[in-house]
Amino acid sequence: EGKSCKWKDSIDEDIEIAYDIWLVNGNPAAQSHNVFEYQFSFEQQGSLERVLLFFLLYLVLAGLQVYAVMRQKHLVTRLFTAALTLQLLSFLWTITHLAFFAWDGDGVPSLGIVGDVSYMLSQSLFMLLLLLLAKGWAITRTELTWKPVLFCIWLVYSCIQILLYVWNMTEVDVIEEIDEYQTYPGWISLCFRLVVTAWFLTELRSTMMDENDHRKLRFYLHFGAGLLCWFVYLPVVALIALQVSALWRQKFILGISSCADFLAYAIITHLLWPTRSQQYFQLQSELDPGDELEELNEAPHN
Repeated sequence: EGKSCKWKDSIDEDIEIAYDIWLVNGNPAAQSHNVFEYQFSFEQQGSLERVLLFFLLYLVLAGLQVYAVMRQKHLVTRLFTAALTLQLLSFLWTITHLAFFAWDGDGVPSLGIVGDVSYMLSQSLFMLLLLLLAKGWAITRTELTWKPVLFCIWLVYSCIQILLYVWNMTEVDVIEEIDEYQTYPGWISLCFRLVVTAWFLTELRSTMMDENDHRKLRFYLHFGAGLLCWFVYLPVVALIALQVSALWRQKFILGISSCADFLAYAIITHLLWPTRSQQYFQLQSELDPGDELEELNEAPHN
């Protein structure tokens, strides 16, 4: 107390202490620091560079798909374009949040949430497209059966994914569970993904049994093998990640999932490209003026 340095009982005193704690990865007093690491914890370092890289890759892919969808008028190409657009927007919202976070350490959390929701909707639309193709839509069949049931199941699946995301964001302790796939919402999400995978294989097998064209059968084999890898990679990676250090686990999962998602979208872009899709798909394409002139010259003249 005072200059005597004796303890004073202050239980009855109402004292408010204002304090500000700023945790950064480096020396705050330093004149220079790495903008990609300064505000991020170790397991989050590299997120901004990763998101920026894949945003640019998806931007190129989206430009190619815009060209393709302008030459093909079918719901298949429009559905894939919608999924790709949502994927691109999810990276745009996320990179904006991370850029502000790298600047001030707070970011724009609402944009981060919008980015996550956009990503989930993009994944759901992409799964719907793969299921439709597995059913032979626009390849073996021009009309689909059980369309209301299919779209209702897809809508329920999308809603469940969003509810699991809300559960994970509000109820899971981020201190104890830094990895999404070590939580109950994460494991439930993986189980639903495996159910959709089984559904995809069942529909693909049924379609192949009804198909007699050898070229289309070969297409279904390659399509099924390639996209099956996309369906099952996440549960496999989540299991492997259990053996990875917690400091590297998030980087490991996000790095592989980003690469796998981009490869899957690139494969579908390639399959739906106008010059290639004519081999398997029954899509309406707009003819170039040169093609129309060639057909006119080849027509019989009176």
